[in-house]
Amino acid sequence: MKPGNTGITRIIKAAGYTRDGLIATFKTEAAFRQELGLAIVLVPLALFIAPSHLAAAGMIASVLLVLMVELLNSGIEAVVDRFGGELHPLSKHAKDAGSAAVFVALLNVAVVWLLCLF
Repeated sequence: MKPGNTGITRIIKAAGYTRDGLIATFKTEAAFRQELGLAIVLVPLALFIAPSHLAAAGMIASVLLVLMVELLNSGIEAVVDRFGGELHPLSKHAKDAGSAAVFVALLNVAVVWLLCLF
């Protein structure tokens, strides 16, 4: 086991890293801001229009999944930009794959919402 903080100290530090990641992504990624705006609209909407609690949970989970994937995509892009200043096929592949993952997560929202509502 690696040395480091344990217990409540680790939890507090982890919460700080989470806050920092959310703030940094919000400040630097227009796509994250757009998807967050969509989530702010869709999550409450799901609570009002879902035909059941289970459907609402699925609808909300699908929206939150988009935010999770966008955070991961932003992390991938940051690492590629940090270490891959020159154009390289692997850098392009990493960025394109992250973008494709976000697209698939958005398709998932559409499928889940359609299946829950119709």
